[in-house]
Amino acid sequence: MIISLFFSVVIYRNASNELERVARLQRFSYEQRYESLFYNSSQILIEDDLIEEARHRIFLSLVIINLSIFMFSSGLGYFLAGKTLKPIAIMIEEQNRFVSDASHELKTPLTSLKSAFEVNLRDKKFDIKQAKELVAESIQEVDKLQILSENLLRSSQYHKLQSNFKLEKVSLSGIVEEAIAKIRPIYKNKNIILLNKTDNILLLGNKFSLVELFVILLDNACKYSPNNSRVLIKNFKKARRTIIFVEDNGIGIEKKDLPHIFERFYRADSARFKSGAGGYGLGLSIAKKIINHHNGAIEVKSIIKKGTTVKVVLPLFS
Repeated sequence: MIISLFFSVVIYRNASNELERVARLQRFSYEQRYESLFYNSSQILIEDDLIEEARHRIFLSLVIINLSIFMFSSGLGYFLAGKTLKPIAIMIEEQNRFVSDASHELKTPLTSLKSAFEVNLRDKKFDIKQAKELVAESIQEVDKLQILSENLLRSSQYHKLQSNFKLEKVSLSGIVEEAIAKIRPIYKNKNIILLNKTDNILLLGNKFSLVELFVILLDNACKYSPNNSRVLIKNFKKARRTIIFVEDNGIGIEKKDLPHIFERFYRADSARFKSGAGGYGLGLSIAKKIINHHNGAIEVKSIIKKGTTVKVVLPLFS
């Protein structure tokens, strides 16, 4: 608006000077055409009125133009400011929620540790055996804190695309086999048969993050499946993408929980009350971020006490 007003002043002054120059030329022309005896001064007065009217019209035109620019730029500025600030507001809100949720999750094991130490310190008959039991329980709580802190770091890591996040040619079957090797103790302890029917096809992805993705999905499938059951991972190609299915016969997820399972720290009731399942509700949130970084998609279908199927769509290497 300052620039517009500056140019308006310049235009108005130049236009006024030009009008006065034209008026002087007209007067000079009349003086040359008619002798001073026959010179009609009223005609000059009419010309002065016309010049003043032209100057007034220029002034009004500039005012209208500047008001239009002001209204347009204000509206556009408001719109662009809203578009710019909205993601910042969402980010701040998400960050505040993340801090609040993380604080809540950290508080539980810390409170448990503190309470255990306080109770045992008041016990005058506290012996070596009880001390060993306390240390063992404390180590379990510390392990939980370590897992939570690692998951929080991974979640923060995948929250924004990193500069070292490089997509390259990777083998789907090789990634799945590496993920299966990482969770072998889990499905071996529960005597779960884990069937890998993925093809040896090439994907465009980041190997480290894709291994982590399938560790999360297969770990959940085994964790919430009963002993002596089966978990299946398979895929098929469609156009320039591959569709991967992870199927289990576990406890399932209720319909009311499905829209929220990718939110951080959200745990379905069926998972929350399953003994020995553990977890903090960060796994699927991390999985979702990994898939987003690969321009893929994820979908979950589940039936209570029947099982869950996770569908993942990833781009092929071309």
